[in-house]
Amino acid sequence: RSDIFLVAAITRETQPLMVMEFLHRVFEIFEEYFGSVEETSIKENFSTVYQLLEEMMDYGYPLTTEPNALKAMIKPTTMISRLTSATMGGSNVSDVLPDGTISNMPWRKTGVKYAQNEIYLDIIEEIDAIVDKNGQIITSEVTGIISANSKLSGVPDLVLSFVDPGLIDDCSFHPCVRYNRFERDRIVSFVPPDGAFELMRYRVNTQGNVAAPCYCQPQLNFEYANDQGSIIVIVGLRAQNTLIFPGNRNNALVVEDVMVVIPFSRAVRTANLKVTTGSVLFDEATKVAKWTVGKLVADKYPQLTGTIMLQPNANGFSGSGSSGGGGEEAPPIQMDWKVSMASVSGLAIQSLQLTNEKYKPYKGVRTIAKSGKFQIRTV
Repeated sequence: RSDIFLVAAITRETQPLMVMEFLHRVFEIFEEYFGSVEETSIKENFSTVYQLLEEMMDYGYPLTTEPNALKAMIKPTTMISRLTSATMGGSNVSDVLPDGTISNMPWRKTGVKYAQNEIYLDIIEEIDAIVDKNGQIITSEVTGIISANSKLSGVPDLVLSFVDPGLIDDCSFHPCVRYNRFERDRIVSFVPPDGAFELMRYRVNTQGNVAAPCYCQPQLNFEYANDQGSIIVIVGLRAQNTLIFPGNRNNALVVEDVMVVIPFSRAVRTANLKVTTGSVLFDEATKVAKWTVGKLVADKYPQLTGTIMLQPNANGFSGSGSSGGGGEEAPPIQMDWKVSMASVSGLAIQSLQLTNEKYKPYKGVRTIAKSGKFQIRTV
């Protein structure tokens, strides 16, 4: 993840899914602490990384993996804490065991108080798809995430119900969710952690392939005799798509955060690219061009054009106008996009009820449809 490899060594037969889930949780904890997980942030916070691994695993078994419990034991590193540690020799590890680690709700801190109680829910659905060079969707899959940001005092007990729970399948939940209650009544009952967390994941039951709100048309041509080629990429909005918008939507469709990542083969030496909208950056080392488009609106068709210089005697690249090579030499294009206040399944929240506390919190819900692994083939 993010060009970082996490490896676990095992000495006996172990459930592989548990190991994979633990490695994902380690990465997510690093994101909570350092913001972005990359080589530089790990080197700069190596002592914190070591302390986190010590608390997250004990004698080869996962122990404390909840962000709230870890932050109570190991305070996130700040500039002030670094200066204090360098001058005073202090440590960011707490000497007191957090209350949550010895309770039946290790994910929630005790004594949480807010002047204004509120909770926000985001229903995010991602479309994974493979599209051929003609724009036809070969295969697609939709997965969803319900993430929450809870700022509630005390120990609130929440009950979340959906308008049509039959739209979702293959659900996985945060440990705070009472799974038996969901299996019996198809409602989500839980005591939330404090702060941001991922409540559940699910898969959407779709009938056939899903039509994305935008398209990408690549065209590659190579002239091996002259060691050069050309590229044209056009993006735009589709006239028809399968997105569902809550309520009566009268505004025009706007696709945001559009980015096109174009990896070139090893036969390409360099590329001179120009765009009509946004900006493009070509990395000479990785042979990858990143085109940041921004927003897509109706009647606008951003276009990327350019010339490609090939390695001397280049061959084997499979593209439009070429005759040989394999899929390795014709990597697919990756497209990222996002549409706010839209979903693929139409999943909607019917109610969110709070018990065990007397206050009435503010509740906010929004839906987002976005791309997952959205790939466009060039051959």
